[in-house]
Amino acid sequence: MKHPLNKDKVFTFFVYLIAIVMIMGVVYPLWFIIIASFSDSTAIANGEVWLWPKAIKLDAYSELFKQPAIWKGYLNTIFYCIVGTAFQLIINIPVGYAMSQKTFLGKKFWTIFFTIPMFIGGGLIPTYLTIKQFGLLNTRLVLILPFSVSCYNIIVIRTFFKQNIPETLWEAAQMDGCSVFRYFWRIVLPLSKAILAVIGLWVAVGIWNSWFEAMIYVSNENYQPLQLVLRRLLIVNKSMIQQGSGDLAAQLQSLSDKMKYAAIVVSTLPIMCLYPFLQKYFNQGIMVGSIKE
Repeated sequence: MKHPLNKDKVFTFFVYLIAIVMIMGVVYPLWFIIIASFSDSTAIANGEVWLWPKAIKLDAYSELFKQPAIWKGYLNTIFYCIVGTAFQLIINIPVGYAMSQKTFLGKKFWTIFFTIPMFIGGGLIPTYLTIKQFGLLNTRLVLILPFSVSCYNIIVIRTFFKQNIPETLWEAAQMDGCSVFRYFWRIVLPLSKAILAVIGLWVAVGIWNSWFEAMIYVSNENYQPLQLVLRRLLIVNKSMIQQGSGDLAAQLQSLSDKMKYAAIVVSTLPIMCLYPFLQKYFNQGIMVGSIKE
């Protein structure tokens, strides 16, 4: 006798099928950008590049890295990522921990205080005028100090500490004569690697991809991050194409398209290399607040 088809197996099959389709929808565009950046521009224009690069050439990367501004932008972005991430962790982690304590004075007020900016902002013009009055325009600090407090991250950090650090641990530390600062530094932080990695990754990715704030507040090219430098170079290439004509314009257009792909690879590669090392912490921390133990 034939056994009826197991409904669970059918359901599992379709779940895997949908998952594979979704993964391909995410992975293939990234793969295409990589192979297109190494392929011949004519093959790309003719639609011959699908799974593997055609006539491998590095002209897009050579033209991109000939620009001194690229290296300067890279160094600036690395500086903003390292210093900005460290500064945000130093600011937001203690605030989130303090708000997780039952004995914290004015806990409800500060919770509302940090929740309101998540939905209501001051606007671009008042923010610009405030930053200008503090003398932060065209400085490195303008991309670090004004945006260092993240209300959303503070709420997430508070939830993590509230659910994962028991109060009995503080009571035991008190019996051993441990001060608040020593307890936080020696006990709480080592037990909070997951949330530190998650918040650090969120902040680092946000800073690395940020360009709008730099476009508004930083006109000095020596302080501009990589994303803004790449945007400026692509705009310049586009204007050169518009000035050309005939075969020259077509060649410039093909090279410009390849440079776009190369710029995407150059700007995303460091973050893509960093993520695997933090993935296990990211998977733990991303569930903060979804399951209460």
